[in-house]
Amino acid sequence: MTGKAKAIEQRNLGQAVWRGTLCKCPHCGQGKMFRAYLKVADHCDTCGEQLDLHRADDFPPYIAIMIVGHLLVGIMLHMDMVWHVDPLTYLYTLVPLAVILPLAMLPSIKGAIVGMQWANGMYGFGTGQRD
Repeated sequence: MTGKAKAIEQRNLGQAVWRGTLCKCPHCGQGKMFRAYLKVADHCDTCGEQLDLHRADDFPPYIAIMIVGHLLVGIMLHMDMVWHVDPLTYLYTLVPLAVILPLAMLPSIKGAIVGMQWANGMYGFGTGQRD
C-alpha cells in the first residue's frame, strides 16, 4: 500500500452516523463530540481525533424543521378529523412542540451529520492529519 492509501482508511458510515447521533466521537465512540450545546469540540478527549473540520452549517436545522413540520402537520390533521378541536388547542399544544422538538433534536442531528462527513472523509477529515 502506498502512503496515501494508508492515510485514508475505510470508515464505517453507519457506525459513524450512529455514534454522532449519540453525540459521541465518530472515530472511537467514547469521547464527547460537543463542548457546548451545538459547539463541536476541537478534538476528541479520548482518542484525539480532530472534529472541528466539519461543515454542517444549516443542514441540521433544516432536517429538524422538516421532521417536526411533518410530524406536527400529521398531528394537527388527526386532531381535526377525529376530535374537531378548538383552534386555540393548536396554539396551546402545537406551538410549544414546534419550539421544543427541534431544539431537542438538533444535537443528535448535527452529530449524525458530522459523523457522516467524518466517515466520508469530507472537508479534511480524510487527510489522516492529527494535531
